[in-house]
Amino acid sequence: MDGRDLVRSVKAVGSGGAAQGLRRVRAAWRRRRADAAGLPRRGAERARVPGTVQEALPGPGGGVVRFARSELRITVTVNGAVFWGWDGAGPEPSYALAGSGPEPDPRAVLEPDKDGGWRVVAKRVTVVVSRHGAVEVRTPGGVTLRRDLPPRWWEPADGGGARWMQRSEVAPDARFFGLGGRATGPRLADGTYRLWNTDPGRPFAPGDDPLYLTMPVQMVVADASTHLVFHDTSWDGTVTLREGEEGAGSGHDRAGSCELRMDGGPLRCWVMVGTPARVLRVWASLTGSPAVPPAWALGHHHARWGFGSAQEVRRIVAGYRERGLPLDAVHLDIDHYEGHRVFTVDRDRFPELPVLAEELRRDGIRLVSIVDPAVKVEPGNAVYDSGCAEDAFVRDASGRVVEGVVWPGEAVYPDFTHARVRQWWGGHYAERLAQGFAGFWHDMNEPVSFTAFGENTLPRSALHALEGRGGDHREAHNVYALCMAQAAYEGLRALAPRERPFLFSRSGWAGMQRYGGTWSGDVATGWSGLRASLSLVMGLGLCGVPYSGPDVGGFDGSPSPELYLRWFQLASYLPLFRTHASLRAGRREPWEFGDDVLEHARVALTQRRRLLPYFVTLAHLARRTGAPYVRPLWWGTPEDRALRDCGDAFLLGDGLLVAPVLDPGVDRRTVRLPRGRWYDTVTEKAYQGPGRVVVDAPLSRIPVLARAGAVLPVRGEGGGLELEAWAPAPGRSGGGLVVRDAGDGWGEPEVERYVSRWKGRRVVVRRDGDEGRSEPVHPVRVRGLGSG
Repeated sequence: MDGRDLVRSVKAVGSGGAAQGLRRVRAAWRRRRADAAGLPRRGAERARVPGTVQEALPGPGGGVVRFARSELRITVTVNGAVFWGWDGAGPEPSYALAGSGPEPDPRAVLEPDKDGGWRVVAKRVTVVVSRHGAVEVRTPGGVTLRRDLPPRWWEPADGGGARWMQRSEVAPDARFFGLGGRATGPRLADGTYRLWNTDPGRPFAPGDDPLYLTMPVQMVVADASTHLVFHDTSWDGTVTLREGEEGAGSGHDRAGSCELRMDGGPLRCWVMVGTPARVLRVWASLTGSPAVPPAWALGHHHARWGFGSAQEVRRIVAGYRERGLPLDAVHLDIDHYEGHRVFTVDRDRFPELPVLAEELRRDGIRLVSIVDPAVKVEPGNAVYDSGCAEDAFVRDASGRVVEGVVWPGEAVYPDFTHARVRQWWGGHYAERLAQGFAGFWHDMNEPVSFTAFGENTLPRSALHALEGRGGDHREAHNVYALCMAQAAYEGLRALAPRERPFLFSRSGWAGMQRYGGTWSGDVATGWSGLRASLSLVMGLGLCGVPYSGPDVGGFDGSPSPELYLRWFQLASYLPLFRTHASLRAGRREPWEFGDDVLEHARVALTQRRRLLPYFVTLAHLARRTGAPYVRPLWWGTPEDRALRDCGDAFLLGDGLLVAPVLDPGVDRRTVRLPRGRWYDTVTEKAYQGPGRVVVDAPLSRIPVLARAGAVLPVRGEGGGLELEAWAPAPGRSGGGLVVRDAGDGWGEPEVERYVSRWKGRRVVVRRDGDEGRSEPVHPVRVRGLGSG
């Protein structure tokens, strides 16, 4: 970097000032020097492919197929998931798996196939391996869902880890979803997607990629079946997708394609086949059941970067109370820290934080704290001193502690890939609990280090423990936030064993649902940002992370009253319902946008409070089944091709269809319905699917439709649980589940099943149990009777 680069870099820091700019430049210099010294030079490489089959060795659930220059291990497990790994790779070690994974299926046997290949036949899937190393996943009926061509490796001539490439083909009608949090979607357009958790450094909009939370997890939906594929390697890489095309008339079909290129790590993957519900149930059994948030976390959260003082928090809370607006949580951003130092409090501005927390708790409001991973380099800072004593911080190849620049200035980073460090870090949440915080929000944990150029993260040559295996940041980067979440979750379970932890994280990786959820990050204020918010929530749910939501109104700028209201209305039907904005953005309290917006926001808040029992039920169902709260319209009918292309509406559980308004000036919108009868929940007008209908979308509300026959748990006017039953279609029946939480602890909830049916000219609802059907124990309100 010459002098001109230095000047440009200092100017680029904007409001950070010259001193902060110089710190960033120095951090960038250090990172480049560390990488130049610590990373092996990639010189000449030689390419390798598997070659031809030499022999096959049967084993539990499958076996090993040996080729001239590689070997392939295949295992079908008892839950129907298929694992395969090249070059001797096994399922472990893995940060994604919860435990050691399921046992092999003893009924699955490796047997010869035609043309010198081999196959493993199981109940739900058949895996066929060609003599040159192509791997096909087929339905039991023999339809090919995915065909992986023989992989290719590029190995350094003088030894070392290889980079690799895997090309795959899918059905011409298949559509791609997933890959973590993507701003474009939920159906993934043709293009290249990077697998590297990244702080984009600015609010994002559709088309920006990568973002904070990437995963090598794809859900592929086709007529024949749905399948989920997970390539279990945390290295940097890219996925290039291209949808197929069916021939018209005498034309030829063109298969869809996926090309995965990874800079290192094992070439191994898991595949699950079946309905969307089944593949996510199997995925959850592999990677862990989603954590159930406490009931209060399913209400409305208000956050601001820049509350400034305890008096301002009290003023905002009083504003909600005086206007009769429900509020369940207040989030404190980094401005409540002393000098931006993690696990501290600015006692001048928040002199008695535990007192404030107790005041809020008496009003039913919890306090949530931001937690960043970076620790200020400052002898005398308790966290820094104890981390040095514990040897907790990431080092480089020379043995020096790696330093970066974040909000507090020069900072160091805990190595969360070491169990001892996770235990040390988790113990610091005792300070947060003592301050009265009930929940935790992990930020800047990609991890971020501000630099004047290049990627805002640690040197790739920085060393990590990786559970004793050892390695560098190229492998540890994508799992850094996952391991931080594990540290917090395990620490909170030890410190407060009677309460379910509540935490959500900006970054993460496959399996993060075990510890909590996420939010959409710093989304740009604008209608495109609103649309991107929905895409991220739906895509993350299909990757097994059911609890997420956006910053209402966007992170930057000042939304128009209409945009703010439409964002607020959408978020009121998403799992995490939070208003939040940057230090320099306009305010986000509902009363700041005029009386009309305030009244319409009140309706949305009241409806969210009314639906809390339904959200609690969906949270527990996610833990039991892996099914997300927010589901694409094709969830129950993935063979409906029209629904696969619909990304502007969603199912909330099985019972509701939500059609948000995503464009300005709209007071009516088209909704594509899945099959069956659906009722407008305001007018109770009935619509018949499948097909397209036009519904009213006045500024006062967004369209929400209920499935005929659905029985939904809601909060009654007196605060008790009620059942809202929507009349089944003539000659049909329906039903629903109610999961009653046993509090915010670990008690097993009570599950109630209800059925609804016509009896003469009236609809009856009965509780379904082991001893037959009985009268409901809750009041029942039947709706939709007057729609014909």
